[in-house]
Parts: sequence; C-alpha cells; structure tokens
Amino acid sequence: MITVIYVTRLAKGIFMSVFAMIGRRLLIGLLTLLFVSVLVFAGTEILPGDVAYAVLGQAATPESLELVRNRLGLNEPVHVRYFVWLFNFVRGDFGASLATFGGSLAGQDIGTELLNRGWNTMLLAGSTALIAVPLAIFLGLTAAIKPGGLVDRILTSTSLALISFPDFLVAVLLVTVFAIKLRWLPAIASIRPSYDFFDWVRILILPVAGLTFTILAHMLRMTRSAVIDVLSSPAIEMAILKGVPRRRLLIKHALPNAIGPIVNVIALNLAYLISGVVVIETMFNYNGLGRYMVEAVTNRDIPVVQACAMIFCSVYVIVNLISDVIAILSNPRVRYPK
Repeated sequence: MITVIYVTRLAKGIFMSVFAMIGRRLLIGLLTLLFVSVLVFAGTEILPGDVAYAVLGQAATPESLELVRNRLGLNEPVHVRYFVWLFNFVRGDFGASLATFGGSLAGQDIGTELLNRGWNTMLLAGSTALIAVPLAIFLGLTAAIKPGGLVDRILTSTSLALISFPDFLVAVLLVTVFAIKLRWLPAIASIRPSYDFFDWVRILILPVAGLTFTILAHMLRMTRSAVIDVLSSPAIEMAILKGVPRRRLLIKHALPNAIGPIVNVIALNLAYLISGVVVIETMFNYNGLGRYMVEAVTNRDIPVVQACAMIFCSVYVIVNLISDVIAILSNPRVRYPK
C-alpha cells in the first residue's frame, strides 16, 4: 500500500514538473510572438510612401484616396490599427490583398491564398525532411563511429564545403547541370492541377535536392558532435570497458542520450524548411509561401507581408516548443532539475 502511494505521488510530481516546464515555454513562445507582431507591424508602418496611393496608382484622386484610407482603416491611430490587426490575425482573418484591389475595393482573400500555397510549401518541406533527416542521422552516426578516421574526415570535409555554399548558388548549379546541360529535369517547378504523381516527383526533384544540400550538412555535423560528446561520458566509458560492441554502443546507449541536442537541431532545420525556402522557391518559380512573400514585398502588399511574417514566426515557435517537450521527456536530468 505504501509503495502504491509512493509511486502515485512520484508520477504526479513528474507530471506536474513536466507540465510546468511546458507551460513556461509556451508562455515564452506567446510573448515572443507578441513581440514579433509589434516589430512586424511597426516595420511595415514606417515604410515610406502612401499605401492608398500605392493601391490606386495613376487612378488616384482625392476622393478615391480618402475612400481607400477609410476602407483600410488608415485614418485610425496606429495603436488602434495594431490591436485590430492582431485581433483579426488571432481569429484567422488575414484581410485582403492590396495588390488585387479592384473598383469594388474587394481584394483577394489572403487566408485562401495562404492555405493553397501553404500546402505546396508543406509538400516541399515534407519531402525534403523525409530524405534529409534520416540521411543526416545515419551519416552523423557513421562519422561518430570512429572520430578522426577516413570516413569521418570525408564526411566532415564534405559537410563543411556544403555549408559554405549559399542557397542560390546550389540552385544555380543544379539548374545548370540537370536542366540546361543534361536536360533531365525541368528548371521551373510550376504546379498544375492536371499533373499526376510522376509529374510531381519530376518537378520536386531539383527544389528538394537544393533544400537537402542546405540542411543536410548542418544536421550531420550536429548529430556527429552530439554523439561524440555522449561517447565521452563516464557511463559510455564504462560500457566500453565492459566490452560492448561499438555499433551497439552507438545505437542502444549513445543515440538515446543524444536525442535532446539532435531533436533541437532537426527542429530548427524543419522550421527553416517552412519559413526559409524563399530563395529556393524563387529560384525554381515554385508556388509556395516564400515566393508569395517575395511577390508581396515587390508589390508592397502590406497585409500579405504581415501575414507571412507572423506565420513564419509561429512555425518557429511551435516547432521549438515541440522540440523542447521531446528534449524534456527524453532527458531525466531535465525532467528532474535539482
């Protein structure tokens, strides 16, 4: 009976400790989003020029300018417009695109366009993650088996070279070799509803390859570093002295203890796949969120820029929150702080 009570209290303590840590990180994430919302709104407000005049262009008249300002709420004080915009964003109302305003002053719904392009970006990011994450973990473990060996030197040197290449240069090289010289794959990843599965695969190969080269090297090096740090711990040294085989040591003992750092690196790179694909989507003319934001900046479509920036920040906060929860659950030292 005493044992049951003790186990129950212990489980309750563990649950409350983990729940408190998750609650603190969630609160920090919400405060971060609030701070970013202020920066995004202020950054778009201080841009030079008149938004109403940018919408109407050469057709602007004093009457039409006043009508657009009233329609967009530009005559309201800045703090009132901020809170109205933040409230609408929280309830999922992103407004209308200024670039598609017509005579009726009714632009294209941003939420619908974000949903359509968001699926395309998720497809690109998901395809890249399915390839890059397992490959990075495998290569990182392979390099950590024998630090300083031939395989380790080759992998670390190659990963360092890949990190040095910027995104646009990788995209240009892929297009030059596989689309222009060999003509195996299309240079433009345009999406059409009539495409079948094989057309989608053929279109996504080059963008996925560009993103994979970008994040693979970073995840590989961090996985290798995390596993090597765990291998230098006293518990692993004791397992080595007991004669545990190297591969079993890595898979059964080192990898579970290195999950926390590895998950954090993977989370940052997955967030990058959602919000940092601007260069790849622009280079391959891929109809995703990154290209949507570039078009909005070019057309000075303020509501679209604000919505995309907040969505990208939200993705980072949510992914980091999930990675923190996994790190807490996988590491007893974090679950039971002194």
